[in-house]
Parts: sequence; structure tokens; C-alpha cells
Amino acid sequence: MSILLTVSAYSANPFLDAPDDKPVSAKFRGTEWSDDTSNEEIPLTARVVTTRVARMPWGAIFKIEFTDLKSRAPEPRKISPDYFIVTDERIVLLNEENNEAAVKTVSGMDQPPAFEPSDIYGITNGSFSHEDSLWKTTVKLKGDLCTYDSNHPSGHFKKVVWKKGVGLIEYASGYGARADGYRLKREAIVTWRELFRKTDGLCDSCLIYHRRFHF
Repeated sequence: MSILLTVSAYSANPFLDAPDDKPVSAKFRGTEWSDDTSNEEIPLTARVVTTRVARMPWGAIFKIEFTDLKSRAPEPRKISPDYFIVTDERIVLLNEENNEAAVKTVSGMDQPPAFEPSDIYGITNGSFSHEDSLWKTTVKLKGDLCTYDSNHPSGHFKKVVWKKGVGLIEYASGYGARADGYRLKREAIVTWRELFRKTDGLCDSCLIYHRRFHF
């Protein structure tokens, strides 16, 4: 059963937004495992690039790429880019054979396309759950986070976490009984001021140093 997105003037989605079309990158760190690593978890790093590739009166389309993947696995890991259709209320996976062509088609529409419930990856209010055969998927809000969590009894899973004002902060996927998979989390960015505040004001002299030398 397909679902239609509500047509309204698009302002912004708090979980995935951008002021312009310039790519924004962030460092992610985590682990990966596979038969090649004897199912042992080994460190994995990546750079995730988020780019708004289209904007319409009712929404926008974002491309999320995973680049510079590094680990000591014998075979370098590759993660295909994702495209998401974003409205004020939803983040929906663009799930076509040729997503680049689909972006051109969707961006020319005067209203959002119909989509499958299984493609809902983010919400801004309420909660969402869906079952497709043995797959069970939930999308939940907690504080400033929106979590997509999809699981299969065989061990397959996918997890995507969005944070308000930041975007993607966690991306994980796995197949079978730990036959292959990975977990990546965005590295926390703590400003000097936030760091000093966590010291309960014990480092006022450091703040002066920070202002003076612009660290």
C-alpha cells in the first residue's frame, strides 16, 4: 500500500535540512565485521557528505554519501549513497533502480510522490511502525533524536539516527548472523566554550587564552 505525503509549503525539516546546496561533511567512526574478519569487529572510519541536490515548493531531496572508508579489512568496504525526499513532516528513502534519474523526475513534480511505508526513515511528530513479511520497523522520537530501527529474525538489521539541527548521526546495517555489517556514529563536536563549561568554571583562564589566540 502506497502513502501520499501531505502537500504544504515547505519550510524545513529539523532533522535534515541545509541553507544551500553546498556539501557538508562530517567524520564518522565505528566498527565493521564480516567473514573476512572472522566476524571480529574491527575499527572503521568514514567521511559522510550530505548535499541538498534539489529543492521544491513542497520539499527537498538530499544525497548522503559515505567516502574515505578506512579499516584493516582485506576487502575495502563500500556503502552506496542514499537519497532522501524530505518534507516538513517526513524523511523518505528514494528507493529506485536509478536514483539520479529519479531525482530529476521527482524534483519536477508539483506535489510529493506516493511512497511505500517501508521507505519512511524519519518523522517529526508522533510515531510510526510497519511490518513487511518478517521485517519489523519502527520510527520513534525521543528528545532531539529520531531513530529508524528495522529488524529481521535472521539477524538482518538497519538503524538510522537523526538529530535536530545536525542531521545524520548514526548509520548501521548488518546481514545474517553477523555475516557482514557495520556501525558508524558521527564524532561529537564540542566547542571550547562547551568544554570549559563542563569543567564547572574551573578553567576561566583557558577561556581568556581561547579568546586571545582564537582556538
